[in-house]
Amino acid sequence: MIQITLPDGSIREFQSGSTPMDVANSISEGFARNVISAKFNNTTVETTTPLLENGDLTLYTFNDAEGKKAFWHSSAHVLAQAITSFYPKVKLTIGPAIDNGFYYDIDLGEDVISEKDFQTIENKFLELARGKHEFKMRDVSKADALDKYKKEGNQYKVELIENLTDGEITFCDHSDFTDLCRGGHIPNTGLIKAVKIMSAAGAYWRGDEKNNQLTRIYGVSYPKQKMLTEYLELLEEAKQRDHRKLGKELELFTFSAKVGQGLPLWLPKGAALRERLEQFLKKAQKKAGYEMVITPHIGQKELYVTSGHYEKYGADSFQPIHTPKEGEEFLLKPMNCPHHCEIYNNKPYSYKELPKRFAEFGTVYRYEQSGELHGLTRVRGFTQDDAHIFCTPDQLDEEFKSVIDLVLYVFKSLSFENFTAQVSLRDPENKEKYIGSDENWEKAENAIINATKEKGLDYVIEYGEAAFYGPKLDFMVKDALGRSWQLGTIQVDYNLPERFDLHYKGADNQLHRPVMIHRAPFGSMERFIAVLLEHTAGKFPLWLTPEQVIILPISQKYQKYAENVLHLLENSEIRALVDDRNEKTGRKIRDAEMNKIPFMIIVGEQEELDGTVSVRKQGEGDQGTITTNEFISLLKKEINSTLEQF
Repeated sequence: MIQITLPDGSIREFQSGSTPMDVANSISEGFARNVISAKFNNTTVETTTPLLENGDLTLYTFNDAEGKKAFWHSSAHVLAQAITSFYPKVKLTIGPAIDNGFYYDIDLGEDVISEKDFQTIENKFLELARGKHEFKMRDVSKADALDKYKKEGNQYKVELIENLTDGEITFCDHSDFTDLCRGGHIPNTGLIKAVKIMSAAGAYWRGDEKNNQLTRIYGVSYPKQKMLTEYLELLEEAKQRDHRKLGKELELFTFSAKVGQGLPLWLPKGAALRERLEQFLKKAQKKAGYEMVITPHIGQKELYVTSGHYEKYGADSFQPIHTPKEGEEFLLKPMNCPHHCEIYNNKPYSYKELPKRFAEFGTVYRYEQSGELHGLTRVRGFTQDDAHIFCTPDQLDEEFKSVIDLVLYVFKSLSFENFTAQVSLRDPENKEKYIGSDENWEKAENAIINATKEKGLDYVIEYGEAAFYGPKLDFMVKDALGRSWQLGTIQVDYNLPERFDLHYKGADNQLHRPVMIHRAPFGSMERFIAVLLEHTAGKFPLWLTPEQVIILPISQKYQKYAENVLHLLENSEIRALVDDRNEKTGRKIRDAEMNKIPFMIIVGEQEELDGTVSVRKQGEGDQGTITTNEFISLLKKEINSTLEQF
């Protein structure tokens, strides 16, 4: 007998050789029907894998991330089988699951797959899936595996196998199809009820442009047709909310080929939006004791050598700027933190003067491959709402929790209510990726975990996601469409204070190292605004929106009254404008709706006589007729309800 420990801590006994599916059936037949994947002692296994020792078992359904991963990886096998039935000479490479579906990279030789072929491949895929073929894993010797793929002339699989050793090579069989695979499959193909091929694109083998270009076929599959339909509807909604589309329609930002890829140009409305976001955070930061600083856009190469950024990222950053002086090199600033360390180093500090909190909306530059650029979410120049807190070790806990409070205030004010805190730790199996001692890392990691627990945040731990100089608390925010984005971040750093030889004089009159906290509630202005645009579909909170009110005179006769109303609004610090175009009122209303202006005021003869305004709310229609002062009070109340004081 073996003992199996389930996620709830319960322990059950089973005959040695029992499978995860046997365990699932012992819980309930209904539950077992939904189980599609399993993990035993932290290793992915098949639901049919014999369990031969005591251990921890987790069973997954399609509702779990691991379940989806197995489902979509299995679907990639079926996709490859469907494609080879039409193109028998293709060479298969790899077919992993991704966040939303899967892909398979294929060398088609002289053949081409385009959108007109998708439906035919989907039909074949579903025909194969209906066969309910079991996925079966088997061990293969390295010699036999190489022999198979050399005979097929598949140099890609041969390359993969040559990097493996005997005892770690497995094949997966289903129907009459076999593929090199590490495992992690659903029980059989019959569970796949719906599939959609999303696109075909070029991809270099192993991501290296020096290698052959392959065809990457993207797909998504579901256990129910209804789920696929809902997903496709969500994608359509996402297209309508695309920040690139909305940014153009609302005249917030643009890009220019002459300026350069990944370098956004902010238009007047977008610049005003950014300015309001900056002032919003500056106001909260001032109350929290931050001091604003400004640093240059470049720095000497030695600065980033000292910080460690050059060693880690130098090859992927913009190349050094050479001056007329021989041997003098500068870099475009990739990070603000080295500059802030030097600001701290400007004068000696006593423990009585700490913490020091330096904040800056600092623009940084990082070279991204052109294929990775995407609107505002992936750019080459962006502005971080950066700050660095230099404190004593005793102050670390309270300072960290205060930053959490600031991040939560930002999220609440902008209606980001669905988020998870992610404690991002270093990879314990790959410590050479990071700088600093084990002792410093353990102190920093424990500080983050303890502060997160004390604030009562729901959190998950992710290994390998830390910055190279310290662990992080990342805030993973879900938008209105349920997509997850990493926005705010807080990091604890014992290493840069050492590398820059920072110190303060303690109560014992000796010099001590401060601890450094890096934080950015927005993350970057560009990415944050992109996510906010898509989250709100361009309907920003009233306090933030570029134009809060538009006044629509029904004819030129009421232009002067419209301007009088405008002055009253502006005197109350309400952003408004008059639409004085020679257009029908209906057209003006439609245009205001399209431009997502929250409130419309319509004025005509009756409003002028009564000293009132007729109010329409974007997306909700007529709100009635009230006095201008009543309207101003209405707006102030709505603004204050969403923008509480920090």
